[in-house]
Amino acid sequence: MSSGTGHGFDIIIAGGGPAGLAFARALDGSGLRIALVERQPLETLADPAPDGREIALTHRSAGILTSMGVWSRFNDDDVAPLREARVLNGPSPFALSFASGQAADRLGNLVPNHRIRQTLFQSVQGQEGLTLLAGTGIAGVRTGTEAATVTLEDGRTLSARLLVAADSRFSKIRDQLGIATQIKRLGKSMLVCRVAHEGEHGGVATEWFGYGQTMAMLPLNGRLSSAVLTLPAAEIERLAALDPTALSDELTRRYDRRLGAMTVVGRAHVYPLAITYAHHFAARRAALIGDTAVGMHPVTAHGFNLGLQSAATLAGLVTSTAARRGDIAGSLLLRRYEAAHRLASAPLYAATRLIVELYTDDRPPARLARTLTLRAGAALPFVRGSVTRMLMQH
Repeated sequence: MSSGTGHGFDIIIAGGGPAGLAFARALDGSGLRIALVERQPLETLADPAPDGREIALTHRSAGILTSMGVWSRFNDDDVAPLREARVLNGPSPFALSFASGQAADRLGNLVPNHRIRQTLFQSVQGQEGLTLLAGTGIAGVRTGTEAATVTLEDGRTLSARLLVAADSRFSKIRDQLGIATQIKRLGKSMLVCRVAHEGEHGGVATEWFGYGQTMAMLPLNGRLSSAVLTLPAAEIERLAALDPTALSDELTRRYDRRLGAMTVVGRAHVYPLAITYAHHFAARRAALIGDTAVGMHPVTAHGFNLGLQSAATLAGLVTSTAARRGDIAGSLLLRRYEAAHRLASAPLYAATRLIVELYTDDRPPARLARTLTLRAGAALPFVRGSVTRMLMQH
């Protein structure tokens, strides 16, 4: 992998986050000349700081990362088994449970986001044909019938046959491509931090839709969990300003001492919540992947998995087309990618929105509907089985 620049690339990738890095890695061996442009400095890409987020990787995602040579780079301490997921509603002790149904199996694995980013970056080191341009952003893009042209913030200009945007759910490149996007800012924020606790979690993740708050506990190795608390933005900012002891007491109280006393480990991180869905995933000589295509709500834990799947899908189409010496940015290829990713993303996005709207509505009719829905799910094995398969993504 070189760190220079040039003008005659096959593909320009805008964004060196997980989706952009995964797409670059998936093209290894394709013989294509790739430029990956990322505003963050090289040092940050190589050694990203912990950001508090734990990613629930499905079996499909684990398979994709294995095929890329990434999974083997994780340490044993990085990977925590997710054996069961439970959904709680309000003050009711009833829980709707989802498990694999096989004693030796698991729903998925939890891996820290910063370790995924780090191992993806490590995996592209020395990759033939890949040029990394770190520490500069993209000021403008232009696509024509033959090529896409990118102007960097430092004044350099690059061109390629295909431009792939992976620069976040609030993508400026998507806007410059003229792709409209459904954006919904939820007015709430998510506080995430690791906590040590007295009780055993048993590898069980809990999503508790309480009245006035949503709180998830994601099981890590040992007596550690990732606490994920969602509240109105102002309240989250207040809690984030507490000292560790006060925040530990607050989280213990808010989780109703289900795991005993909690102690915050490390610092808390705050993320404002917004969901996005691009009206199109492709334009002339350009495609969207990752959050730039679909920015999911974290409640179903499928955002990263969906983004990784988009990168793998597009890379597969590009690689096979390149092997036939076809046009890697042809309209047929881009339409096939868009159709495949819309089929994969639209049902999940719609279902997630429905869940969030229903289970964060505290009005009496909604509370009743919430209870009835959970009870119906428990009484209908095929519903529970379908959700379990969606969570596992074998």
